[in-house]
Amino acid sequence: MGALIGLMAGVGLLLIGWTFAEPAWHPARRNARSKNRLADLLARAGVEGVSPAQIVGMCVVAFVLAAMVLTAASGVAAIGAIFGLMASAVPIAILRGRAERRAREHAALWPDAVDNLSSAVRAGLSLPEALMQLGERGPEGLRAPFGQFGRDYQATGRFHDSLDLLKARLADPVGDRVIEALRIAREVGGGDLGRMLRSLSGFLRDDLRTRGELESRQSWTVNGARLAVGAPWAVLLFMCLQQDVVERFATTAGLVVLTSGAVLCVVAYRLMLWIGRLPTEKRILA
Repeated sequence: MGALIGLMAGVGLLLIGWTFAEPAWHPARRNARSKNRLADLLARAGVEGVSPAQIVGMCVVAFVLAAMVLTAASGVAAIGAIFGLMASAVPIAILRGRAERRAREHAALWPDAVDNLSSAVRAGLSLPEALMQLGERGPEGLRAPFGQFGRDYQATGRFHDSLDLLKARLADPVGDRVIEALRIAREVGGGDLGRMLRSLSGFLRDDLRTRGELESRQSWTVNGARLAVGAPWAVLLFMCLQQDVVERFATTAGLVVLTSGAVLCVVAYRLMLWIGRLPTEKRILA
């Protein structure tokens, strides 16, 4: 009896706590995480003036248009739905591709930017002045965010707040490392800033060279996965021109084949990417 009373009391306390604490799987929290991921993806891709809700709207429109066109062409709603799901992923795929391309471009520019900073510090400029001159004399791809940093710093005079805005504008893990190193150097002071910048430049070049070699080898795995996944659906797309053949997918067995094929393709594609993945840098104090 005592054990039963204890169990009931524990369940009661759990239910009471549950009413005051939002579960991690709550839809509102899950939607907030999704919006944060989309906002971070937009920042990493360098897309301004577009909200996460607009991206979701683009995905919905792509799904509806593709589903309607393929359903009308094939006469099979299942085929239209599957190609609609593929089309709905296109905006996200474009953003991810742009974010990866932008990250690679910035990674290639950062060693030169750090060398420029080192030269400016050796010439007698203060750290804020050295950062501001990158907006005019730095690498072309980094001039816009550093130019905005200069305007922010001149308007407010707050170095750390301007660095935070610069880091959010860059949305780059390499940029996070550089900015946090500069922040620490600003707080600690001393005469080792030039030496630190030279060491950081050498480290960034070594990291860029190693990652470039690994990515060139990884591209074979990624391209092979994309070809293997896309080939059967390209064949199905051409089969839509033959009405007597594609009508077989309108049956229950055809629906099972389409659904199982789609699930297997997604699982195989994700598995191949997982096998050939490279360690991805995480943003620091983002």
